[in-house]
Amino acid sequence: MTYDQVKARGIVEQSIRKEAAAKNRPADLINIALEKVVEAGLELPGFSTFDKMASKIRTEVNASICAGIHDRMSAAQRAGLMRLLEDRDSDGTTLFNRLKKPAKDPTWSHFKNLTKRLEWLDELGDTDVWMEGVAAGKITDFAGEADAADASELRDFVPVKRIALVAALTHKARMRVRDDLATMFCKRVATKIKKAKAELEEIRLAEREIVESLIGNYRTVLKHVDEGGPAQEALTKTAAMTAEVRKALDGLDEEASVDEIATRLEGRVSPAVLTLVKAQVVQAGGFGAVTRAVDSFGGFAKQYKQIEKVSAHHGNFWEVLLYGQIGRDRAVMFDLADIDKLKFTATSEDSRVLDALAHAQRHQAARGEYITAFNEEGKEVDLSFATQNWRKAVLDKTRTGQFVRKHFEAMVFTALAEELRTGDVAVVGSEEYADWSEQLLAWEVVQETLGPYLVEVGLAEADESADFDATFFRRQLEDKLRGAAAAADAGSPENDGLVIDPETGVPSLKAFRADDQRPSAKRLEQEIKARMPERSLMGIVARTAYWVEWWRRFGPPSGNEPKLTDPLARYVIVTFVKGTNMGPYEAARHIPGVSGHELSYVANKHFSIVLLNEAIADLVNAHARLDISQAWGDGTAVAVDGTHMDTYLDNLLSETSVRYGKPGGIAYHHVSDTYIALFTHFIPCGVWEAVHIIEGLLKNTSEVQPTTVHADTQGQSFLVFALAHLLGFDLMPRIRNWKELTFYRLSKQSEYVHIDALFGEPGKNVIDFDLIESRFRHLMRVAVSVREGTISSSTLLKRLRSGSRKNATYAAFREVGRVIRTVQLLRYLSDAPLRRRVTAATNKVESFNRFSHWIGFGNRGVIADNDPIEQEKAMKFNALLTNTVIFHNALDIAEIIRQLLEEGWEIDPEDLAHISPYLTEHINRFGEYSTHELGIQPDAYDPMLDVDFTPLREQGPTAAGLGQAA
Repeated sequence: MTYDQVKARGIVEQSIRKEAAAKNRPADLINIALEKVVEAGLELPGFSTFDKMASKIRTEVNASICAGIHDRMSAAQRAGLMRLLEDRDSDGTTLFNRLKKPAKDPTWSHFKNLTKRLEWLDELGDTDVWMEGVAAGKITDFAGEADAADASELRDFVPVKRIALVAALTHKARMRVRDDLATMFCKRVATKIKKAKAELEEIRLAEREIVESLIGNYRTVLKHVDEGGPAQEALTKTAAMTAEVRKALDGLDEEASVDEIATRLEGRVSPAVLTLVKAQVVQAGGFGAVTRAVDSFGGFAKQYKQIEKVSAHHGNFWEVLLYGQIGRDRAVMFDLADIDKLKFTATSEDSRVLDALAHAQRHQAARGEYITAFNEEGKEVDLSFATQNWRKAVLDKTRTGQFVRKHFEAMVFTALAEELRTGDVAVVGSEEYADWSEQLLAWEVVQETLGPYLVEVGLAEADESADFDATFFRRQLEDKLRGAAAAADAGSPENDGLVIDPETGVPSLKAFRADDQRPSAKRLEQEIKARMPERSLMGIVARTAYWVEWWRRFGPPSGNEPKLTDPLARYVIVTFVKGTNMGPYEAARHIPGVSGHELSYVANKHFSIVLLNEAIADLVNAHARLDISQAWGDGTAVAVDGTHMDTYLDNLLSETSVRYGKPGGIAYHHVSDTYIALFTHFIPCGVWEAVHIIEGLLKNTSEVQPTTVHADTQGQSFLVFALAHLLGFDLMPRIRNWKELTFYRLSKQSEYVHIDALFGEPGKNVIDFDLIESRFRHLMRVAVSVREGTISSSTLLKRLRSGSRKNATYAAFREVGRVIRTVQLLRYLSDAPLRRRVTAATNKVESFNRFSHWIGFGNRGVIADNDPIEQEKAMKFNALLTNTVIFHNALDIAEIIRQLLEEGWEIDPEDLAHISPYLTEHINRFGEYSTHELGIQPDAYDPMLDVDFTPLREQGPTAAGLGQAA
């Protein structure tokens, strides 16, 4: 071994040992080690050397971490965890299985049961202490290994490792239950608000009836009180009788003796007293008539409630109806907010909502209509965070210094839910609802890597990075907006597609007609479809497995488990079964030689989300190396969209989609301009889809790394535009409602000759560049932290919502987003070919959605599992299977093109660009699925194609072929 190789081995061992504590897979460690050796310019040792060293050191590091977790636990805590593997739950399974159970839908009973689950998990021990110093990635890996095993399998592990794995799963379960409770709390409040608003709408519809009833009731009361009514008659009689007594007693002072009074009344004291009593009886009877009238209408409470409803209608005042919807949730919500359950903390210095919550908790036992408005220090509770409607509901003008208790509580729960969603309030010990600002890298750390980062994402040239500061960034954004506005203004006279109403400033675009497919392209497409060989889905999966070897990614999480016999065949069958969404037991009826139990076991134990992502990336890389893929694109653009997936309702993610009008979740796909899916994940219907655009791009580990992103209307907001820009992505969504969007000026003095009406009133809608400049460091901290993976982009975007009134970071992102969106809107209006590309790209991902649905035909398209992890895996399986078909179709198309070339056809690359790989007519989905193709190793495929695609690249991106699909 040479000196360089010896030195290289030292570098390798040092880098692997350093990274092994954070990364679990040997492939990750090897890649890091290779980079270090290449950077040092040393001779590389053999790959087997890296592999053996990585495996050996990984084992040593993992053993050390497990020992540390074990030693930080008390003997009682270790015994408690071990009992989880032995003790049985009410359903007959071990308590260990309870750790894995996902949260159910947010009903009241599930809400209550989840709080009990939190208590049970916390009783197991303080897992934060157990996991002290262990990297988050390592905890996730250990928990994943435990989750994939059952109690009997874990008993085969050595005690130290067994305890460490169960402890990691317990730690993740404690975090997850807090996330689930916060999510359920927010969903329950949102549901109650929705019901209150629905009740308000019902009141509007029933307003006439209620108002007529109130008018009739009020008329009756007036008749009783008015002249001639029983109340007035009683008052008149009472006044006469009282006057008679007063006349008889006139002249007596207050201290007159009984004898004097008797002398004055001639001994008739009793009759006078009786007269007074009678007068009071008559008066009471008169007012009693009024009371009886009100009682006949249902009582005072009902009348007040009706009046409150009418008041709510006239003021769009749903807030006063909310408490009536909360009902039995009140006790659970207060219990949840107890410090022993969920510990809330403000993420800024503004703690007004938490102070109000504490005040409500102090008066939780109160049952009266009012509570004091002053806290323990004698200061009035600050309600400035609340809306005017809420303050109107909570404050009673006749009760100075008091709050209306029920409305105060409803207001506090509403505000708390909103601040949890926006990240202004965090949950200690949670993952998703943790204080996101604490996950950001320190500015000192960011500074060290900022220069290379800026060059990597295209924000600065190599010679500019050293000078890139707040002023530079501001000037760059100003130049970007100035240039886009000037170009749009100068080109406006020749822009026939854009019409701006001179009075209203409302722009409109003339509809363009898509070019018809050329006759030569139609002929080529028909010929290809006619020649496509008949295929079975099983055969397609098997051949791609032989060619690309994506199946090698899969395997058991632990070396303790026995290896599968013929793993290729087993992994191919499982991919086919899960990708088509067939249940394992249903599939076993159609596939000879396998059992439902075997299919289920392999899918659960040998496939994980991480491994599925790696297999998908393998197919993406292989597809990118095919010459035929150049007909469709160069991989620099990606289209993003979601498609609805039906699910069962008994889980926390599933809810009714406003967009699709039915319950379920969303399969969210990132589809390359070459038609293949780069990344797929499963998201709830109620989640704003745009937050996942960036996440999918960052998690895409394939060699295809797009820089231009197209999405539909869901994929645009100031925050997404800003983050995409800071991460080096060119976000260009299709925006259907773009006429309603605001264009922002560079300054108050900015005016344009032709397009000034787009920007609204002169001097208005101006970018606050001073704010951007003042928050420069924080913007860079966020961007670099997201890029480095210390915080998820989806978590960040969920929390940085427009509802956050306290977060200065949101305001800075909003201003950057206003700049970028205005620039993109001006580009969109000025460039007709760009508009066609955006439309075509989004059409392409919609075609992918239909194609993937066609492949996932099992169980009528319903995702049968309620576990969020299994739902995510279901989407990954479907994407993996879909990509195998796309890859195989591309190879079949290329082979047909070779045949046509041999027959003398002239193949125009632009015609080939119209041929989609989403072809289905030649694929057999149904019947008995033969496994004979699993044992047939195909000949090597030919990625080359003798067609010159240079003209397509030279003419720039076009819409040719985009959006064409079977």
